Amino acid sequence: MPTVAVKLYSVFFKFLLKHRLQTRIQSPSDESDPFGITSRPDESIASSNPSFTDGVATKDIHIDSFTSLSIRIFLPESALSNPEPNSKPKRKPEAKGSGNGNGNGNAATDSPLFNVRRNSYGPSGFPMKETPPTRRNSVGSDPDMSLMSSGSYGGYSPTLDDRKRKLPVMVQFHGGGWVSGSNESVANDFFCRRIAKLCDSVVVAVGYRLAPESRYPAAFEDGFKVLNWLAKQANLAECSKSLGIKKCDGGHKHIVDSFGASMVEPWLAAHGNLSRCVLLGVSCGANIANYVARKAVETGKLLDPVKVVAQILMYPFYVGSVPTHSEIKLANSYFYDKAMCMLAWKLFLPEKEFSLDHPAANPLVPGQGPPLKLMPPTLTVVAEHDWMRDRAIAYSEELRKVNVDAPVLEYKDAVHEFATLDVLLRSPQAQVCAEDIAIWVKKYISLRGHEFSY
Repeated sequence: MPTVAVKLYSVFFKFLLKHRLQTRIQSPSDESDPFGITSRPDESIASSNPSFTDGVATKDIHIDSFTSLSIRIFLPESALSNPEPNSKPKRKPEAKGSGNGNGNGNAATDSPLFNVRRNSYGPSGFPMKETPPTRRNSVGSDPDMSLMSSGSYGGYSPTLDDRKRKLPVMVQFHGGGWVSGSNESVANDFFCRRIAKLCDSVVVAVGYRLAPESRYPAAFEDGFKVLNWLAKQANLAECSKSLGIKKCDGGHKHIVDSFGASMVEPWLAAHGNLSRCVLLGVSCGANIANYVARKAVETGKLLDPVKVVAQILMYPFYVGSVPTHSEIKLANSYFYDKAMCMLAWKLFLPEKEFSLDHPAANPLVPGQGPPLKLMPPTLTVVAEHDWMRDRAIAYSEELRKVNVDAPVLEYKDAVHEFATLDVLLRSPQAQVCAEDIAIWVKKYISLRGHEFSY
């Protein structure tokens, strides 16, 4: 059984969320807001920090001038390590015994196993004041770190070159029952930092538009719009490199828009490998991730160089007109009970389209393209005390029937959102779940085909 703390917090959480849902249903707005909102005023927000104070640097970007769509990028400190000798992109071979580039012949850095394991970070620190070396030899001597002096930018600012360590990119969609939650919330920030460190990946947390200000399909469109934006960023970065636009004279030269602002996102350009892209959805965010995966399959090469190699669905927000065993037995479960979720779906779906078998709500409804056999490998995470668990398991079974790698991880004594609310719940299952995700996903994002290869 869940702990007493989980039970108490669940009662408090359900009381507040149900009050918010009922208030919004009783006072509906006449017109939808196309610009929308991505966070509620009462949401606890974690500020972004572009320096590696705790092993992960973060920054916020508003990527669409017509809507409130935004992202938060989580860059792990391991990105500052030197690329492995046998990894891509290839670099010129060094003299034997040169070690880390300073002629010391450091055996630790000469070993091909250097920086293979996750969480192998070097000492953190600031740039050395001496003459900068020809190449970076540790995290602490990274020449791309800018100090906060005379009001200048104090965060990480890389150059555009091929010597940077390229990491997979995980696109994350937060939960919240369509009407709450945020990619900048304290809980989501804590979760994404953990995933970035364990998976050794760049995490892009999506701030999609919330309901009822922006109903279906706004959130789904935002999810796919982020994938298109990432493809555009990759192409702009390639153009910058082909034109020889790099850091010089202490400043940055990039392809710019009509206002002189850089169009290239430097963190993604320097460290993102979008040919190894993973979608990660939490609760209702899992519904968005599955939709984006379907759209990516339909779009095909038009998304190049972005390639979705896997997706992770954590306790998906699936429902249906025919109740499953868990929907009957656990209807009054912790955090999100069935009655509360019905209110959330009424606020999310347009009144004329409301149905528990809507394609956004039920993945088992036939006629949804493309064929399931074309879907990417899909890991499904479910909790023992979650009333939506059976439908998520049934969807995974349908994927396995057509030979898609679709394992299910079920966690005993866990509740809905147990892994993403760990900043509050502090459950032992949360850390185990994150580690299990890292082990599975590295089969698809590693360069040499096993979980500790990049």
